[in-house]
Amino acid sequence: MLPKLPIGQQDFRGIAENDYLYVDKTRLIHQLVTSGKYYFLSRPRRFGKSLTLSVIKELFLGSRELFKGLWVENKARGKNKVFNYGAVIFVPGKARRMRIAKAT
Repeated sequence: MLPKLPIGQQDFRGIAENDYLYVDKTRLIHQLVTSGKYYFLSRPRRFGKSLTLSVIKELFLGSRELFKGLWVENKARGKNKVFNYGAVIFVPGKARRMRIAKAT
C-alpha cells in the first residue's frame, strides 16, 4: 500500500506520526543548521518553507522519535549535537494575519 500524501500538511510532527510520505531532506537541513549564521528563505508559495521550519523546530526540541529511519537519526547515534539545541521560538507565517488587540 502506498503511503498517504501530505497534501496541505505543514507540520512535521503530524506527517511523521500519521505515516504520511516524507522525502528525507534532513541531511540538507542539518547542513543548513550547522553551517552559516543567517538565512532568508524566499521561495514561492506552497514550496515547503513552513514544513522545513517545522522540521528544524522538532530537531531543536530534541524530538528523536519523529526522525526514525531518516538520515539525521543515523547521524545522531551517540551524539547529542544534532538534537536538542535548546529553546525554540517558532512564529508561523500565518501569524502575519492575526489581529493584535490594543490595550484600552
